[in-house]
Amino acid sequence: MTRRLTWTLLALTSVLLVLAVVPLAVLMTARERVTFRDDQRAATRVIAAAAEEHLSDHKPPTAMRRELDAAARAGDCAAAYDTSARVVASTPCRAAQGEEADELVKDVLAGQEPEPPENEGRLLAAEPAGEVRRPAGAVVLARSAAPLDARTAAIWGWSAAIGAAGLGASVLLSVRLARWVNRPLSALDATSRKLGEGALDERAEVDGGPPEVRRLAATFNTMAARTEALVHGHRAMIADVSHQLRTPLAALRLRLDVLRTGAEGETAAELDAAQQEIARLSRLVDGLLAVARAEQATPRPTAVRVDEVVTERVAAWSPVAEERGVRLSASEGPALTASLGSGHLEQILDNLVANALDAVPDEGGVAVGYRLARDSARVWVRDDGPGMTDGEKAVAFRRFGNPEARGTGLGLAIVHRLVTANGGSARLEDTPGGGLTVVMDLPLRTEEP
Repeated sequence: MTRRLTWTLLALTSVLLVLAVVPLAVLMTARERVTFRDDQRAATRVIAAAAEEHLSDHKPPTAMRRELDAAARAGDCAAAYDTSARVVASTPCRAAQGEEADELVKDVLAGQEPEPPENEGRLLAAEPAGEVRRPAGAVVLARSAAPLDARTAAIWGWSAAIGAAGLGASVLLSVRLARWVNRPLSALDATSRKLGEGALDERAEVDGGPPEVRRLAATFNTMAARTEALVHGHRAMIADVSHQLRTPLAALRLRLDVLRTGAEGETAAELDAAQQEIARLSRLVDGLLAVARAEQATPRPTAVRVDEVVTERVAAWSPVAEERGVRLSASEGPALTASLGSGHLEQILDNLVANALDAVPDEGGVAVGYRLARDSARVWVRDDGPGMTDGEKAVAFRRFGNPEARGTGLGLAIVHRLVTANGGSARLEDTPGGGLTVVMDLPLRTEEP
């Protein structure tokens, strides 16, 4: 963002400098040229006035010679012409004579305003000696354009220097302004990323930057504080509920065990049924607590080798599958590294494999696989059990979404919460030939620079 702001301000400043400096330099150059030509024409008129006394009044050419000598000392070349366009007097320099000078003289003697050309670095000027319409002669003065070129170069040089100085100042101001704006935004971005990764005590600095950014940082800190309070409150409530429910359930189970020891007949059967309900209630409480923890999960992403976790969890569940007569297998795939919370993939696979083993009949099959899918790691658990209808799949990720489930009905809800909390997605598909396939797209691990 700093670079974009800097380049934008530099481009804007450059355009403004060009629009301001270039027209000013052009205007000053044109003014210098006009001043130079006016001075040249004034010097030409002085010589023309002296030449008129000689050509029209037939006075001695003393004054005309004196002015020509003064022009020569000034570095100019001049020549006086009579009405026949013949040179009557001139400086030693012959630059005021020639074809271009003759054309100017003809225009002046004809009573026209000539357009003076530039001849080999010299500017020519022609003025009538006497009246404009009936001149007694003409004077041509050639002056070197070097002083004009020097002043023009100086104007453009100073303009370029001013533009460069303005551009340099703009660079410094643009960089400082961009950093002043971007530094607190970058810090806020880093803080929000850490907060999203689970560091609930992270807060943004509100000291630097524009007032709007400082207000944004203050608002963010307020939101972070409320989020931290809510999460900690929920975690405390879960801990309290876990303690308050598990303790009486354990005590009740012990009492039923004591009563079962000496019971016989129908009493023993009723106590066995009560123990089963107590066990089911314990599993239900554990499932609800697991869902609550998954919903409040703010994982810190770590590098998780998907292939290693899949292999390890399939090996761990293989004895259970063998005991139930179910084929449990893992397909081979590339080495993938996902970005997940610590232990989340293991918990996800445990819930999915447990659900699949409960769903498939004897001699059924459960397969766990993974592969690379664009920018994510795709993991699936496929079984050949009874599957689900479209209506059941639509509510399967909710708590108790499947009322006919053999277990607590919370396994898929836990899976969905853990997957989405880590920035992934989960969906249910039909297994070809019958059954259910749970497909998950998990974020890949990208190495930070």
